[in-house]
Amino acid sequence: MEDSGQTRPASTGESGGEALRNGEAFRNSARGARTDSDRGGAIKAHRGCEAQSGDKDRGGSPALLDVRNLRVSYPLKRGIFGRGEKLFNAVDGVSFKMRRGEILGLVGESGSGKTTTGRAIVRLAPISGGEIFYGGAEISKLPNSKFAPYRKKIQMIFQDPFNSLNPRMSVFEIISEPLDIHFPKMTKAQKRDRAAELLEIVGLESGHMARFPHEFSGGQRQRIGIARALAVEPELVICDEPVSALDVSVQAQIINLLQQLRRRFNLTLLFIAHDIAVVEYLSDRIMVMTDGKIVEQGPARDVCERPQNPYTKKLIAAVPKF
Repeated sequence: MEDSGQTRPASTGESGGEALRNGEAFRNSARGARTDSDRGGAIKAHRGCEAQSGDKDRGGSPALLDVRNLRVSYPLKRGIFGRGEKLFNAVDGVSFKMRRGEILGLVGESGSGKTTTGRAIVRLAPISGGEIFYGGAEISKLPNSKFAPYRKKIQMIFQDPFNSLNPRMSVFEIISEPLDIHFPKMTKAQKRDRAAELLEIVGLESGHMARFPHEFSGGQRQRIGIARALAVEPELVICDEPVSALDVSVQAQIINLLQQLRRRFNLTLLFIAHDIAVVEYLSDRIMVMTDGKIVEQGPARDVCERPQNPYTKKLIAAVPKF
């Protein structure tokens, strides 16, 4: 599935497209065999952002997101006599912090609890225990009516671009839907201008607003999903495996786009994926998750070049070698 023809390059001119043109750079990056100079200018630029992010942390800036002992549990089916109901802990005591403007990668195999962690932050999964702080305010126990302002600040990009977009809605309707909710006083003309601007930002033609999702490729649909997430100017975007359903070459384009958007808008990204090579390429820090628990976390380079946990080593060993 090609992400071409109806798209044009994103409006920012930053490096990254060359290094990831064929998706090879992030496939090789987790092996630890290549130096930064081997990986090209995009890696150098990314590492510069990583250093800046680290300096902020040492300076004591407050966390934008602070997750403390998060638990998400689901009841298992009872036995034949209805006794001994047990709980399945999809997320079991997860704690982490995110600084404003950083990219935190959350990596693990299917069923590790990583997607549930992201969904719990935006209340798409029920929280069984723990606390979530945003900008210093405790938000996990707020009633839905008071949580509404945080829905604007925290947006989500979903995994499947085929199922996450309403097939009966035009591109304009998809992008303007969050504007209807969070900016009810905006006129239709203002919404149309905003939608056109967002399409240009993510590398799509503004003239395609009247089209429907089935008229686009998978990569183009994911760009529409990204535009929708950006519509209300969020501070934190949770990216739930946004490239896993795409071809490798298209994955590279979306990864480059996320890098550009992070720099352009100072976005904070929680990037969830099962491919540690992709996560290492994009992220400032990495958390490794399995069986509902974080088993290792640290700067991306340290985790991938000097892994401590056997599960992390297993993920790195599974990266295809070309």
